[in-house]
Amino acid sequence: MSKFKKVETGIRDLYVIEPTVFGDNRGFFMETYSKKDFNDIGLTMDFVQDNHSKSKKGVLRGLHFQIKHTQGKLVRVTKGSVYDVAIDLRKDSETFGKWYGVELTEENKKMFYIPEGFAHGFLTLEDETEFQYKCTDYYAPEFDSGVLWNDKNINIEWNLEKYGLNEETILLSEKDKKQQTLLQFIESGVVIG
Repeated sequence: MSKFKKVETGIRDLYVIEPTVFGDNRGFFMETYSKKDFNDIGLTMDFVQDNHSKSKKGVLRGLHFQIKHTQGKLVRVTKGSVYDVAIDLRKDSETFGKWYGVELTEENKKMFYIPEGFAHGFLTLEDETEFQYKCTDYYAPEFDSGVLWNDKNINIEWNLEKYGLNEETILLSEKDKKQQTLLQFIESGVVIG
C-alpha cells in the first residue's frame, strides 16, 4: 500500500496528494516524497530543485510559469496556510484555461502536484506562512512569464472575503501587478515547452 493518496482534480495530470501521517502524543512523522511510492501511484517525474518561501498574510505570488524549461512542481505548506491555484496552459489540452484551487495548510498536510505547462500561484492566508516546493527543472529567469492573478477571462475564485482580505489588501510584486492576461498569452502565439 502506498504512503500517498493521489486525488483527481478534474484536470488531467493535476493532483492533490495526501500523505500518510503517523501521529501520537509526541507529534507526527510523515514522508513528503518517495520516488518509489510516487512511481507506484503513477507519478514518475524527477525533481532537480527545492525552493522555500516565507510570506505574510495577503501576499499573492503568481501566477507564474516558464515558457521553456517548464517546471512541474510538488508544493506544500510547512507553516501557516495558503490557497493554491493552478491554470492549465497546455495548448492542446481539453481543459486549457481552466483552473483548480486547494487550501494547503500546516494542519491538513496536503500537497499539490502541478505538472509542466501550468501557471501556478498562491495566496497566503496567515502571517509567517512557509511554503516549500520541488521542481522538475531549474529556474530559468530568461523564460519566466506569468498570467494576471485577477484576469476576468479565467475568473479564479480567490475567496478573498472568506479569508478576511480584499483586492486592496492583496500584496503583489511589481512584476505580478503587470502580468499578461490569458487572452494576451493566447494572442502572443507562445507555446509552453
